[in-house]
Amino acid sequence: MPLVANTKLPSFDRLRQEGETVIEKDQAERQDIRELHIGLLNMMPDKALAATERQFFRLVGESNQIAQFYVHPFTLEELVRGPEGQAHVDKYYKTFDQIKNEGLDALIITGANVTGSELSEQPFWEPLNNIVDWAYDNVTSTLCSCLATHAVLQFRYQQKRKPLSYKRWGVYPHRVTDQKHPLVSGVNTRFDVPHSRFNEIHRNQFEAADLKILAESEEAGVHLAVSEDGFRIVFFQGHPEYDSISLLKEYKREIGRYINAETDAYPPNPENYFSLRSRAILEEFRDRIMNARNKNDDPPTFPEDLITPTLDNTWHDSAEAIINNWIGKVYQLTHIERRKPFNESVNPDDPLGLKISNNQ
Repeated sequence: MPLVANTKLPSFDRLRQEGETVIEKDQAERQDIRELHIGLLNMMPDKALAATERQFFRLVGESNQIAQFYVHPFTLEELVRGPEGQAHVDKYYKTFDQIKNEGLDALIITGANVTGSELSEQPFWEPLNNIVDWAYDNVTSTLCSCLATHAVLQFRYQQKRKPLSYKRWGVYPHRVTDQKHPLVSGVNTRFDVPHSRFNEIHRNQFEAADLKILAESEEAGVHLAVSEDGFRIVFFQGHPEYDSISLLKEYKREIGRYINAETDAYPPNPENYFSLRSRAILEEFRDRIMNARNKNDDPPTFPEDLITPTLDNTWHDSAEAIINNWIGKVYQLTHIERRKPFNESVNPDDPLGLKISNNQ
């Protein structure tokens, strides 16, 4: 399913350069194929706006090469942005009022940066609640990523995330726990997912909320779950949208915080991510950084060029398969009128017919 460049958003050109299938709007309008309209509520900070667009656009665009996707990014006006970030939003993003008026077939909600530990005290809290409530009644399915999953579990299901005593980050093996659910149909029964967080919603909390767990890790906990109806809200606790270098960039930022004395602890390596050779290079670099900091010398240059070629992406194919299944079901269930969530034959309380089939 190719992406449709329905605006002049620079991410479309960047994706074309990377080899992704992106077609122009006039070409799409000449094709007799039912398009899908997918909203991207991008709550990430300015520096991550465009990268987050590309990560999710890429997953959607690669999921199927037949249908056409119109992806509509929007954000929250309550999130304070700098001049460059705000200019990007003003030029390329829609408002939530426009989104509501035009309608969506599906919605993806990204994570966000937080200050402090209480989600209910964040500027996105109330507007995010309103958007999720609107989407539940007007959109076929909403996919929540990481922090969005934590927020929805708290305000919709009264399950508050719990802090970890450390940062869980790295790439972890997961197993499918319900091979009959359509979202994991054809997906490897074991697959990797990157995680990066200081908090967690535990298995017993998903179960207490009557949510169905579809994939989890012994090390990293639940990754994939769905709402009690089986489809209308999809929860990711990990980051399958991450690029191969995403954790490397994050690791580099954490080292920068140590260099700038924002923290006294040198960051540990992301787990199961670096090769043996890369770990040796990074251990040597760590020693040089610590020595430079102790002597108040200039820090050495991060060896990014040596590490990047050694990185393996062991999660993208499974992520793409799950998104493909999600998009496919949205396509089958959604109404031809995009402001209506389901066609007339669908039971909103059991859109996939799973409860009915289980009772037969």
